[in-house]
Amino acid sequence: MELKSILRNFLVPGLAVTLAAASPAPDVHAVAQAVDERYNHLRSLQAEFTETYRGAGMERTESGTLWLKKPGKMRWEYRSPRDKLFLSDGKDAWFYVPGERQVRRTAVKKLDDLRSPLAFLLGKTKLEKELQGLSLAPDVAPLAAGDWVLRGVPKSLADRVSQVLLEITTEHWISRILIEEVDGSVTEYRFTSQKEDVAVADRQFQFAVPDGVEVIDGELGQ
Repeated sequence: MELKSILRNFLVPGLAVTLAAASPAPDVHAVAQAVDERYNHLRSLQAEFTETYRGAGMERTESGTLWLKKPGKMRWEYRSPRDKLFLSDGKDAWFYVPGERQVRRTAVKKLDDLRSPLAFLLGKTKLEKELQGLSLAPDVAPLAAGDWVLRGVPKSLADRVSQVLLEITTEHWISRILIEEVDGSVTEYRFTSQKEDVAVADRQFQFAVPDGVEVIDGELGQ
């Protein structure tokens, strides 16, 4: 469940544009600006996600629903293969597995989670400022014909992430994020069923500690 200090984002395939030699490559600055404009006007966003982790000789796939809300709020509600909750109110981040006797909490400013940079998508910053060396990745095939793939290194995670790949649809949604860490592990997020400006209360990003559950401050779990 790595999204330990980056981040979750979303979809809509469209017109076919190839990066073949016969076709002019899109301008990476124009694509990044269009993505910024797509997300910066949003107040909230909901999407279904699939998260796949590959590393240390194992592969793990999980899925659920993601909600983002300005400013800096996010809620990752995992449903498969088991229920888990990762959320942030913009100040604190929490990780909890229903039924367990402990919940983990850390300050967002200390958060080292691959999911966290996703909050930037709703107007917190610009793509080119968040990702160092942002460029086109013509050597990486997109999942959907016509999409663009960009690569860069998140400034906040440069010590642990070797590169991030973003798949951008022709309508400038982020449909996939692939994070390659320096230890060789890879975490991939795919986003579908995006809904703009959904009504979601602030309390959905606040964690109510269940009776009998101990709060552990420090690094979040998985």
